[in-house]
Amino acid sequence: MKKMLTLLILLVVIIGCKPKEEKADSLIYPVTAKVDTVDTYFGTEVPDPYRWLEDDRSEQTAQWVKAENKVTNSYLKNIPFRDEIKNRLESLYNYERLYAPFEKGDYYYYYKNDGLQNQNVLYRKKSLDGESEVFLDPNKFKEDGTISLAGTSFTKDGSLFAYLISESGSDWRKAIVMNAETKEIIADTLYDIKFSGIAWKGNEGFYYSSYDKPKSGSVLSGKTQYHKLFYHKLGTDQSSDKLIFGGEELPRRYVRGYLTEDQRFLVITAAQSTSGNELYIQDLSKPDSKIVTVVNNFDNNSYVIDNVGTRLLIQTNLEAPNNRIVDVDASNPTQEMWKDVISETENVLSAGTAGGKIFANYLIDAKTEIKQYDRTGKLERTVKLPGIGTASGFGGNEDDKTIYYSFTSFTYPSSIFSYDIKSGESELYEQPKIDFNPEDYKTEQVFYESKDGTKVPMFITYKKGLELNGKNPTYLYAYGGFNVSLKPSFSVARIVWLENGGIYAQPNLRGGGEYGEAWHKAGTKMQKQNVFDDFIAAGEYLINNKYTSSDYLAIAGGSNGGLLVGATMTQRPDLAKVAFPAVGVMDMLRYNKFTAGAGWAYDYGTAEDSKEMFEYLYGYSPVHNVKEGVAYPATMVTTADHDDRVVPAHSFKFIANLQEKQSGDNPVLIRIETDAGHGAGTPISKKIEEQADIYSFAWYNMGIIPQLAKQNN
Repeated sequence: MKKMLTLLILLVVIIGCKPKEEKADSLIYPVTAKVDTVDTYFGTEVPDPYRWLEDDRSEQTAQWVKAENKVTNSYLKNIPFRDEIKNRLESLYNYERLYAPFEKGDYYYYYKNDGLQNQNVLYRKKSLDGESEVFLDPNKFKEDGTISLAGTSFTKDGSLFAYLISESGSDWRKAIVMNAETKEIIADTLYDIKFSGIAWKGNEGFYYSSYDKPKSGSVLSGKTQYHKLFYHKLGTDQSSDKLIFGGEELPRRYVRGYLTEDQRFLVITAAQSTSGNELYIQDLSKPDSKIVTVVNNFDNNSYVIDNVGTRLLIQTNLEAPNNRIVDVDASNPTQEMWKDVISETENVLSAGTAGGKIFANYLIDAKTEIKQYDRTGKLERTVKLPGIGTASGFGGNEDDKTIYYSFTSFTYPSSIFSYDIKSGESELYEQPKIDFNPEDYKTEQVFYESKDGTKVPMFITYKKGLELNGKNPTYLYAYGGFNVSLKPSFSVARIVWLENGGIYAQPNLRGGGEYGEAWHKAGTKMQKQNVFDDFIAAGEYLINNKYTSSDYLAIAGGSNGGLLVGATMTQRPDLAKVAFPAVGVMDMLRYNKFTAGAGWAYDYGTAEDSKEMFEYLYGYSPVHNVKEGVAYPATMVTTADHDDRVVPAHSFKFIANLQEKQSGDNPVLIRIETDAGHGAGTPISKKIEEQADIYSFAWYNMGIIPQLAKQNN
């Protein structure tokens, strides 16, 4: 590989508006410097002219970001109805949001947001109908809300509390410990924690996981390799924390430790990628007990979900792609001794426990069904839910009599229900009050054929009475990877799209987990094209059935979904008018060189695996498939300067290619958020601004004036 010696072309910045015009399309892109970097894969030379944009620490990159944002902001500020969309979003977001209560020690805790608070606030009260007090307000961490709460953990007796904070959206965390009664911070603050929770062992200390920070290069983009599980004893320095599992002598990319409710067993999961894990247990009731292997390979996913004494309940997809629940004694937990408690069915299972019961959450065509079993696997009832949608939260403690769950759907705001475990009765506990009438809208589920004949489900939501005339602005959103299931859910921001005559469509592509591991694998590695074909077929279904047409279709997705949009628009630039690839994995030849990217190889494969794998990745990698002289959709790439999950260089290189090669009049812009990361913990104010820009960009480029703008003029 030739090394970059210098920037051969100085960065030229020519900003966007002609002096006497206020048109949003009057812009000129910055000229991005090109270098002669070339990589060689199995004899094939691959130029990488924008390699220098991978250096997030350089002044040249900083100046390029500033120049691109200036052009983008100049374009967006001249969209005439942008402010009206933002104002409507602020109005809709400004409602009280309450979250399910949970009991710890002498208090009930719950999260609440008054409306436009950047971060949710943690409250507590002595009884469910008692007087509330603020326990922890993350809005006070930093005035602009860019330091967020990223995880919490109480000791079993509720006397101590540890919380993780994220700064500017980074995956690196800081852990702070408090006395829960007095709310005073204890002198135990830990640093450089990543991809971890906090697992208390009594009141003496806790387990957590992290990596060594990169020794050279950027902390935000440097590769993280060996995950380590530590035990921290309160009152001691972090440097003396005990390594429990992992590190260079037992290299694993992802290591997690958690305790069973009775705190008898430490459970350790270890993985090399985002799918498949080893499973270990350690009996903490026995001094100096050894770590015992339960599963010794990475072929399947297995987790301990509960125990009774030495009996372990394990959820696994070993020999059961849709998952099953098994029982085994910890004294001999090998797979030969596993006994089915809840056998595999045709529907995907995930399970929780509470009140001595097992709650099986089944996914049926991406919709929730909950069944309650006793510990022997005897079915007691199917839980009656408020409707067709997504239920979550069926889990709790052994002595719970009542648990709280949330239910939501596309037109059903997330609401909290109390559930009596003995009687099986649900009662509405809290429902938000939003300026929105769900009866005005409808959701349908259709099944369409992909390129190879596979039936793929898709939810479509729109206002009742909408004429299907091929002219409706349609927002097609999907993910398609990493065993992630896209389920029905409510979005405040989505109301603005729907109430202005828009259609929202959400297909469940292969690569996701909606139909188990077989569905997931059908969208991985050498079958990744299935995902793009499924997405393209979704767009074609909407067009052929007159929901919309190419002139009024926007395609969107984030992270792996950003890759989906990037691949789709480079393969089928004629499919949609507008494209929104967000925080996407765009360079498929180098994604594994940054942060934890190597762990994504189970889904993607790597360019180093084989000549065939390289050629397959090279064939769809968005950065490498932008062609000269092609008219691509109006595109607004979105990313953030502190994204250390999918580093922003992916988006930088993609947009540089687009701006160089785009033909026609459609704008191709990048919106780079500052002091933000991959998405988690983003302040409400930034979410509103970004969503306003996305909708404005879509409508403007479709040639549509939204109804709210017409009414106000």
